[in-house]
Amino acid sequence: MSDHLISVNPATGKRIASHKVHTAKQVERALQKAESTYSEWRLLSFSKRAALMKRIAKEIRKRKDELVLLAATEMGKPLQQGHYEVEKCAKTLEFYAEKAPQFLADELVATDAIKSYVSFQPLGAILAIMPWNFPYWQVFRAFAPAAMAGNVMVLKHASNVSGCAKAIEDIVRTAGAPEGLMQTLLIPSSRVEPIIADARIAAVTLTGSTEAGRKVAAAAGGSLKKAVLELGGSDPYVILDDADMDIAVEIAVRGRLVNSGQSCIAAKRFIVVQSRKKEFEQRFTEEMKKATYGVPTDTSNRIGPMARHDLRDQLHEQVTDSVAKGAKVLCGGFVPDLAGAYYPPTVLTNVKKGMPAYDDELFGPVAAIIAAKDEKDALKLANDTIYGLGGGIISRNRNKAEKLAAQELQAGNCFVNDFVHSDPHLPFGGVKQSGYGRELGSFGIREFVNIKTVYVK
Repeated sequence: MSDHLISVNPATGKRIASHKVHTAKQVERALQKAESTYSEWRLLSFSKRAALMKRIAKEIRKRKDELVLLAATEMGKPLQQGHYEVEKCAKTLEFYAEKAPQFLADELVATDAIKSYVSFQPLGAILAIMPWNFPYWQVFRAFAPAAMAGNVMVLKHASNVSGCAKAIEDIVRTAGAPEGLMQTLLIPSSRVEPIIADARIAAVTLTGSTEAGRKVAAAAGGSLKKAVLELGGSDPYVILDDADMDIAVEIAVRGRLVNSGQSCIAAKRFIVVQSRKKEFEQRFTEEMKKATYGVPTDTSNRIGPMARHDLRDQLHEQVTDSVAKGAKVLCGGFVPDLAGAYYPPTVLTNVKKGMPAYDDELFGPVAAIIAAKDEKDALKLANDTIYGLGGGIISRNRNKAEKLAAQELQAGNCFVNDFVHSDPHLPFGGVKQSGYGRELGSFGIREFVNIKTVYVK
C-alpha cells in the first residue's frame, strides 16, 4: 500500500502533488479532537455558530481564484464552473447561518402533558465520504447544516482531490473554527470501515457510486449508525410531442455537459416521442458538436478533461459496447489523440435496453437518445432504470408536465422545463439505487440530529 496519495493533472497526465497518508496515530488524534470539540461546539448558541459560518463564507470568497485553479488542476473543472461552485458553497453557508434556528426550533405538540414538544439535538462527529466531481460543493453542502445543528465533521475526500480537501480544512480553521470542527483524513478507501465503526463517529454521509454506497451502508448498518447516501443516477429527460424544441435542446445540452458530464444529476437519457425524434436528434447533435473541449484553464473551452484516464477509458468502453449492440454514433464516440483524459461531446441514438448507454450511468459527456411510441411509453422508459435521482419533463403544457413530474417520474428531484440542479432551499436526494436520506433544505439539517420527544407532567 502506498504511503502517499497522488494528485495528477487530468489535462496533462502529469503528477502535480504527493500527499502523505495519515498514520493510525494521526487518525486517532483526529477522532479525539472531534470528540472534545463536539462537547463544546454543541453547547454554542445558533448565533455564535452562524457567525463562524459567515466568516467561512467570507474566507471562501477571499480565496476563490485559488480554489478554482486548484480544482481545475486536480480534477479538470473549467474555470467558469469552478467559480460557480465556490460561490454556491459560500451562499449555502450563509443560508444555514440564517435558517438553522427556524429549521431546528422546538415544536410544541398538544398532549395530555403539561408540556410536550419535539427538540432537535446534535449527534456528534459526522464522517463525510466525498467524491471528486464537485470537490468543494459536496463537502460544504454537508458541513453547513451539520455544523449549524451542533455536529462536527471528519472528512474522507476522494484521493485525487487531496489538495482540495486540505484547502477546505485550512479555510475553516483560518475563519476561526475550533481545530476539531472540520478535519481532513488523508487515507485510502480501504481504511474507512474501521472509522465508521469507531464509537466516536455518530453517523455517515456519502456521495459516490452505488457500489460505494452499498459498502458504506453495510458498514454503517453493522454499527447501527445513521447514513445518508447520495449515489449514482441515470437521469431521464422526457421530451413530449408539444415541447418547445429550442428549450428542449438548450436544456439537453446544458444538462448533459454540466461539469464536463461528470455529475450524478446530469441529464443522461433523452426519451423523445417518435414524432419529434428526428428533429431533436438533428438539432441536439448540432449543438453538442459546437461544444469545445480542452484545457480547463482556457475559458473558451466549454468542457475540460475527465477527472482520470481510467474513467475516460471506462466511458469509451460503454460507448463502444453500446455501438456493438446496435446504437448509432451521431457525433463524438472516440478517444482524442491528446495527452489528457479528454472525451468529446458524444451523442448516441437507437439506444435500447441491454446496452450500457441504456442500463448504466454514463459519467461523462455522452448522451443517449431513446425513442418512445407516445407519452405513456416515454414515462415507462424513463422509470425503467435502477436509479432514481433526478428527471425532467419538457412540454409547453406546464400543468400536465407538472402532474407527470409529481406523480409519475420515480425520482427524488423532478424538474419541468429546466435541467435538474441542487438548491439549498430544497431537499436533495434519490430513491431506488440512487440512495436514501436527504441533503439541503429543512430536511437536510434534520438528518443528523436526535429528533427528541420531551414530555413534562
